[in-house]
Amino acid sequence: MIDLDSIPVDSGCYLFKDKSGGTIYIGKAKCLRKRVASYFQKTSRDAKTAVLVEKIEGIDFIATASEVEALILENNLIKKHQPKYNIDLKDSKNYAYLQITDEDFPRLLIARKKTGKGRFYGPFVSGRERDHIRYILNKTFGFRRCRRMPKKPCLRYHIKLCSTPCTGKISIADYNSRVEKAKLILKGRTKKLIPMLEAEMKSASDTLNFERARELRDQIDAISNLSKRQLVDRQRRHDEDIISFALHGDKVHLLLFNIYRGTLTNKEEYTFDETPDFFEEFLVQYYSDRAVPKELILPRPVGESLALFLEQRRRGKVRVTVPQRGVKKDLLRLVDKNIELTFFGDHSKLEELRDALGLVETPNVIECFDISHLSGTSTVGSMVQYREARPDKSNYRRFKIRTVEGIADTDAISEVVGRRYYRLKKEGSELPNLIIIDGGAGQLNAAMGALNRLETKIPVIAIAKKFEDIYLPGHNQPLRLGRKDRALLFIREIRDEAHRFAIKYNRLLRKKEMIG
Repeated sequence: MIDLDSIPVDSGCYLFKDKSGGTIYIGKAKCLRKRVASYFQKTSRDAKTAVLVEKIEGIDFIATASEVEALILENNLIKKHQPKYNIDLKDSKNYAYLQITDEDFPRLLIARKKTGKGRFYGPFVSGRERDHIRYILNKTFGFRRCRRMPKKPCLRYHIKLCSTPCTGKISIADYNSRVEKAKLILKGRTKKLIPMLEAEMKSASDTLNFERARELRDQIDAISNLSKRQLVDRQRRHDEDIISFALHGDKVHLLLFNIYRGTLTNKEEYTFDETPDFFEEFLVQYYSDRAVPKELILPRPVGESLALFLEQRRRGKVRVTVPQRGVKKDLLRLVDKNIELTFFGDHSKLEELRDALGLVETPNVIECFDISHLSGTSTVGSMVQYREARPDKSNYRRFKIRTVEGIADTDAISEVVGRRYYRLKKEGSELPNLIIIDGGAGQLNAAMGALNRLETKIPVIAIAKKFEDIYLPGHNQPLRLGRKDRALLFIREIRDEAHRFAIKYNRLLRKKEMIG
């Protein structure tokens, strides 16, 4: 069950996952929650979308600072993952660049690829905006358009669109001075130029030259668009990792963005216990078996010994940057934003579950049991664990029922619950904050009986499939939550995962029995 309320309302990209965890579709959205929700509205589905939705088992997302960044990130992610249901961008086309050629009198061209001599700026996700900017720069600075310069002025000179270097009316030095100004604009350094244009626009308006004022307004708008730096796709010749973290209680929630030559290609999430030197320990463990990039963008500096370790692992210089302002600081803020959405959106879900069930503690560790059989044969039990509201598959367990024959779900529940917590108590291992049983009052009582025999107290609930009633110990009537209640959706998500895991094991046993 997909919990749509856990998806943020920010712009960004969403990644649909299948049951194996593979990415099957990637999309972008101005509002992630609204866009993802539209897939699950049956009235608006076409045949292809219906097939896609049937295969969705999970959703990941990356929030961005703007819709434009989401466009670029979508392109990059599709190229990396090549998802089955994406077709529009699988031809690996790039958004176009603007190129300033390497010539005595450079030209401003459109380039589909960053090949050839010269400087490249972009990419531009809007062809209209790119063409308009090119037109404004050509018109403002009079760059030549001709591939080979003629010996006499062409029409563009007479309509004041070219400075005519072909006739010697402008020197190489003056021409290249204009080129440098254009480069500053394309790099987003418009703080000096825009006030000059605004003053000229006001002057034109004061003298009632409204046509010229309108042209200057369009120039300012086009140049201002370039100053909106696109954080997910920057021109870099080296790789970067951007890492940030947040502390919650005694836990560290850490997020890492891998940047490959200016392109965001991957997001990794980690949660672990806080220790005095947790950040340094993480960096050592992470880069002990991974390539170290040329630059690390971090929220705080690292010690000299760790910096030396990183350089030894890379066998070269590693730049550790702790930005205070500018684009790199904005990148750190973007990581922090994703930490908030990724981890603490889940925490609020746990708090709502705690309040709905009247629990004393927030259920940070939840274990859920299910029984699966085929007409009383090949009976198996499954247990899935959710830690910090996310599946912890390393702690999934499956049970081959030993003491029960035929259809006896309550006895099977009693067996697997007893086996699970007898072992945990014997090992002195951590107990969960909540147990969920797939079933009704009978299954709940069976689980409670097993825990009582072990003299173990853990909050237990059961959820029945028909009406999604929730049974609690000591209550005569089941608890009924609203169909869209986040607590109920979360319980159903966990129950469905346990059911899927049990069926998978049941099928495996039946296959083995058929073979031999």
